[in-house]
Amino acid sequence: MVAITIGSSSIGAQSTIPRVLEDNVLMSADFVTYDEDFGVVIASGNVEISHGESVLLADTVSYNRRDDVVIATGNVALLSADDDVIFSNYMELAGDLKSGIIKGIQILFSDGSRAAATGGRMSSDGRIEVRKAVYSPCKLCPNRNMDKPIWQIKSLSVVHDKSLKRIFYRDAFLEVFGVPVAYVPFFSHADPSVGRKTGFLAPSLGNDSVFGLTYEQPFFFNIAPNKDATFAPIITTKQGVVLTGEYREVRKRGEYKINGSLTRADRESEDPQETERTRGHVFGAGEFAVNPIWRAGFDVNRATDATYLVRYGFSRDPYLGRYGFGRGDSHLTSQIYLTGAEGRNFADLRALSFQSLDLDNDENSVPYVTPLGRYLFRSEPNGRGEYWLMNADVRVLGRSSGAESQRISIKGGWRLPFTSANGAVYDLTLSLRGDLYHVANVLDPVTNSTAQSGLTGRVVPEFRLDWRYPFGRQTANGAQIVEPIAQLIWGPNGGNPSKIPNEDSLAFEFDDVNLFSSNRFPGLDRYEGGARLNYGVRGEFSNGESGRNEVFFGQSYRAQADDTFEVGTGLDRNFSDFVGRIIISPTNYLNLSHRFRLDRTNFATRRSSVGAAVGPQWLTGSLTYTKLSDGPTIGVPTSLEQVNFGMNLLPRKHWQLHLTHQRDLTEDGGSLFSGLGLIYKDECVLIRTYLNRYFTQNADVKPTTNFIVRITLRNLG
Repeated sequence: MVAITIGSSSIGAQSTIPRVLEDNVLMSADFVTYDEDFGVVIASGNVEISHGESVLLADTVSYNRRDDVVIATGNVALLSADDDVIFSNYMELAGDLKSGIIKGIQILFSDGSRAAATGGRMSSDGRIEVRKAVYSPCKLCPNRNMDKPIWQIKSLSVVHDKSLKRIFYRDAFLEVFGVPVAYVPFFSHADPSVGRKTGFLAPSLGNDSVFGLTYEQPFFFNIAPNKDATFAPIITTKQGVVLTGEYREVRKRGEYKINGSLTRADRESEDPQETERTRGHVFGAGEFAVNPIWRAGFDVNRATDATYLVRYGFSRDPYLGRYGFGRGDSHLTSQIYLTGAEGRNFADLRALSFQSLDLDNDENSVPYVTPLGRYLFRSEPNGRGEYWLMNADVRVLGRSSGAESQRISIKGGWRLPFTSANGAVYDLTLSLRGDLYHVANVLDPVTNSTAQSGLTGRVVPEFRLDWRYPFGRQTANGAQIVEPIAQLIWGPNGGNPSKIPNEDSLAFEFDDVNLFSSNRFPGLDRYEGGARLNYGVRGEFSNGESGRNEVFFGQSYRAQADDTFEVGTGLDRNFSDFVGRIIISPTNYLNLSHRFRLDRTNFATRRSSVGAAVGPQWLTGSLTYTKLSDGPTIGVPTSLEQVNFGMNLLPRKHWQLHLTHQRDLTEDGGSLFSGLGLIYKDECVLIRTYLNRYFTQNADVKPTTNFIVRITLRNLG
């Protein structure tokens, strides 16, 4: 029942029916009395008062209409428009519920973080001033027998300015597990409602065998809602200061970011005049929509010298961050591009430049490509599924010193896919390709000295017929598929004049992926001609949704041996080497794979890659073994045998342990890299610890060990 008393009379009303006190005020309670002589309304029992966007809950509330004062007692909660909640047992507020005095205050912020104080004052301008306060976003875990959060800030005076969205502390102590570890006379940070705010970010501490002790302190600039910048100087005890920074911007039609570094560094040179110089790098990438069809972009990657990125540990990979740049990276690529796609058609135009990271390379021999263009056309299939196709390519490649070439390539064709009534799948393609080159300073591959220049080219027709016949069977445990595959290709033999330089088809490898490719070379400078038959068989066995196993084995037969393929490639004879793969994944906790190339005569291993991923989510291990043959191969002049091991362990909630190791197993090999990472993450703190050891070296890069610790306290940057 709600009882309203006016003067000496009493009026009864239905329970929980709200009563309007003022124009913008709505109140409900179990019992209400009104003293008309003093202008005081007293409500008790589940009292709820709403004024604008503020809501007050309490056991008892008295409202003095003459003084416009609200006094709330017993289990008081004040909900603000920004979803913060203030708890207390006593509040004395103005009628608009925006200002007043609070005793024994507790604040629950919108993100779950908490603050408590002996008392405080609210102002109508959005300021809350409290004394003897403590703040922490951490939760107390009763099962851990913790009476203190992981970290908290204690301060004699705290001001929360909602207009600035910032919390200010005076005489503040940082406590970890209740133990004071730091004191600052004045400190501030953004309140939990802020997603981006100018200020300091979490620093990184580390130790490096080359740089000594290192300290990185990022500072974030919130320039605008669509743009920001970060300045992060790295202070080292042995190599001075490294200045790093990043700028990011999102625009209406796209976005871009640029980051880089600059330092005055010791090059460890024997020449005293070359012992110090300015070194640095710049990485940048962006993409913009010109219209619904076309997109334009850029990707810039440059360094002052070949060893800077490796030595200072800069990487484009955000997961790796600093100390993550692979020591096997051979070059940097910069480009601008324009791409367009509409329906089944695609166009791409770009300009590229390269920077070699190999100290043995002559910088004048590094090429640049301006332009490189491609156009792919596919007509709509007719009722029988047949369609026309065309591929066009243009490339202009130059050098300061060495071979240069300009190329135009056009390939047109007709394709008809067909499935017979008995389930056999056919695919017939007829095509004609023409390449026109203008070259300069191309060495004769026979004499390796005579420079050739002028026009050259080739015209090559091609016939291709693909066939496969899948046999399938459904069982109680899953499905089984056995599929023989054959491919017949005919084209003229040869087709690779000595004047045509090989610029884009050097890194060639014959494997199970390109067995059924018309041209197994990765580029267009080398053409694979002649009549050949590619054949193999694939088997797949699935076990419901959790298991899948696959086996493939195949070979290629060439009617006439082609010296385009060097000895050691597996394709230099009539019969090729055997290629295949085995994938075994019976459950979600086990995945084994083996890709291989076996010698055609004695089944000796020429290429082998073995991978394994084992374990449930809380403990996963991975192992990759790679072996390349000892024979000379285009793009792979030396043998290689390497193993990579990784393990990821989640021993307990919030904890993650990562271990990785790479080792060269050849005779003169050894360890390449070892890394150990330990991460702790919960609702209020992120601690990342890394210990890395790099074993490889060259003239400017020595084996190094680094240890890095980064601690991020939630809401503190």
